[in-house]
Amino acid sequence: MEIKNNFTSTAKLSSSAKMKLKHSINPFVAYFVRFWTVFYNLFFLPWYLLAGMRGKRTIIRARSTTNHPSGPYRCVENFNCLMASLYPEADSLDKIFQCAIDGFKKRDCLGTREILSEEEEIQPNGKVFKKLIMGNYKWLSYEEVYRRVLHFGSGLAVLGQQSKSNIAIFCETRAEWMITAQACFMYNFPLVTLYATLGGNAIAHGLNETQITHIITSKKLLQTKLKDILLNVPKLQHIIIVDDKPTAWADYPRGIMVHNMTAVEDLGSKPENLHKQYTKPTTEDIAVIMYTSGSTGIPKGVMISHGNLIAGIAGMSARVSGLGPKDTYVGYLPLAHVLELSAETLCLACGCRIGYSSPQTLADQSAKIKKGSKGDTTVLRPTLLAAVPVKRIKEIMDRIYKNIVNKVEEMNSIKRTLFVLAYNYKMDEIFRGRSTPLCDWLIFRNVRSLLGGRTRLILCGGAPLSPSTQIFMNICFCCPVGQGYGLTETCGAGTISDVNDYSTGRVGAPLPCSEIQLKNWEEGGYTVYDRPNPRGEIIIGGPNVSKGYFKNVTKTHEDYFVDKAGQWWFSTGDIGEFYPDGCLKVIDRKKDLVKLQYGEYVALGKIESALKNSPIIENICAYANSDESYVICFVVPNQKHLMALAKEKNISGTWSEICKNSDMEREVLNEIIEVAGQAKLETFEIPLKVHLSPEPWTPEMGLVTDAFKLKRKELKNYYEADIERMYGGK
Repeated sequence: MEIKNNFTSTAKLSSSAKMKLKHSINPFVAYFVRFWTVFYNLFFLPWYLLAGMRGKRTIIRARSTTNHPSGPYRCVENFNCLMASLYPEADSLDKIFQCAIDGFKKRDCLGTREILSEEEEIQPNGKVFKKLIMGNYKWLSYEEVYRRVLHFGSGLAVLGQQSKSNIAIFCETRAEWMITAQACFMYNFPLVTLYATLGGNAIAHGLNETQITHIITSKKLLQTKLKDILLNVPKLQHIIIVDDKPTAWADYPRGIMVHNMTAVEDLGSKPENLHKQYTKPTTEDIAVIMYTSGSTGIPKGVMISHGNLIAGIAGMSARVSGLGPKDTYVGYLPLAHVLELSAETLCLACGCRIGYSSPQTLADQSAKIKKGSKGDTTVLRPTLLAAVPVKRIKEIMDRIYKNIVNKVEEMNSIKRTLFVLAYNYKMDEIFRGRSTPLCDWLIFRNVRSLLGGRTRLILCGGAPLSPSTQIFMNICFCCPVGQGYGLTETCGAGTISDVNDYSTGRVGAPLPCSEIQLKNWEEGGYTVYDRPNPRGEIIIGGPNVSKGYFKNVTKTHEDYFVDKAGQWWFSTGDIGEFYPDGCLKVIDRKKDLVKLQYGEYVALGKIESALKNSPIIENICAYANSDESYVICFVVPNQKHLMALAKEKNISGTWSEICKNSDMEREVLNEIIEVAGQAKLETFEIPLKVHLSPEPWTPEMGLVTDAFKLKRKELKNYYEADIERMYGGK
């Protein structure tokens, strides 16, 4: 079987991407399999040659509307007119939801898995982890969800919530989050979203700036996050808890009332309350004020209108063919993140069912799943899965990868040899642009079942996947792994790669709702006349571009502008390059530019992007001081690879001791220099010193954002002593 579209690799994988094991493979089996592989290819020589030629054919996915290298670039499907709607006449999100109700009334809509019991499991190191015993999914139909949405919105109105007045949600991803969102869209309550991992000051800032009187949250977040800052939010009057169990709420400031979501729905269902008049939303009304945890400064509230979000999901729908009632989406990423909100809104609009999960229960190997029990994907068997941010998907993939390797290690030599050869053979075929249906069915069927066995698309966004991780997912799960690029300011919509494009490192062509222009950045050395590809700052325009920042006119004028034709544009600050087929690659970030002592400009993001291809690097932050002549870096190492390297070099100790070992720093630096050479970094761009961090960087530490983007200022302060040491200070 031949993959119809072209395969253009923009990032060559090193030999480390090949499957390697502790135990050797059986040479006789290896020779036998290789012989039959060659025979198979030769037997189907006409197909083999035809597929090879087609695999090299370039498919144009986007082109410049002006024939100028700066663009703007549009996808070929909607070259003459940008896409702004999903359904005719459905110009607000409540109408989109109504279309779904009319078409899929009796079908499953939102599913929540039962928790049967909770057990404590003692680990070898003495720590106690809570493990869950879980049952099946319980489903609400589209009709039942609609009824709850209608009643909850009515109940909020009875509690004094006014149309066009902001209301906040601060809650984990679950069915009640989406019910709340749809109720707010229906009754025209602009929904303020806040990441659950934000600090207290940031939460209070968002609630006060938007003058919140009502907030929807969970019992856990109320007790762990909100309770301590309630006195700092003077306008807050009502707290609605989504948990089903009735609870007595005490010790809260006078004037704040705590309600249960079910009670609010009951209040709204009363005939005298249900038919109260409310202001219906329009295309231009604000649907969401989404607070982003920026890498610098306090969070900014991005104003997203009904029309913006509709345009964004319409554009995304063009890259997910055949989306409909047969699809099941697993929701486990933060709904306060624009990609998850857009993905779930699109799924609802198309009649899909959404089963809720969490990173701790997603797969059989997840942290909270009791050994021998089934993870959510095994029970749900989703067809669609989104992955953002990268850190979360890497944790899940690492667990699955470790499980796969352990199982392969336990096989006899014949089975082990077959698996390794199949893995490496399929990787070579993917690079040639061909699929391997027989190999998938014989070898990878059981691996594919780790995500339920029905996954037909995995969409990754937020940050680029490493080529090795993407290839691993492509091979083992036997489905396309699409990469996308977008920002909160563009409703998550910008680009998404085609399902038949197996290239790595790129993020695809512009969506039908967007057009992208490149702007020269001479200071960083990027221009639209660069060869072989035009490069520059990425500027996104289209109906999906948000209205600006809430109560921040200065920042809005800095980042947004309108052109002569009335088109609204957002300047991303990211640097990209367009390939001849119209696909985009993100290569740098404007804010990451530093001038060294002797005048060389170094782009820290470019260095980090290149070095992340090393399997020994889990996360990396490059740093340069303008008073110095060289770059240094902080690295969170991959534990599996670093421990293997330590064993190879006869270095022993605890994880922390190995990370602090100067010999290990030198070994990792050698790896970095090798990868930097392969990436063709300039000499002055290659870090000369490295510090290994035994602890991963998390939003709770304040070193990365909720989307796991680096907070450079905080990282600099955190590693101040190490910076001084690496630059030769006393």
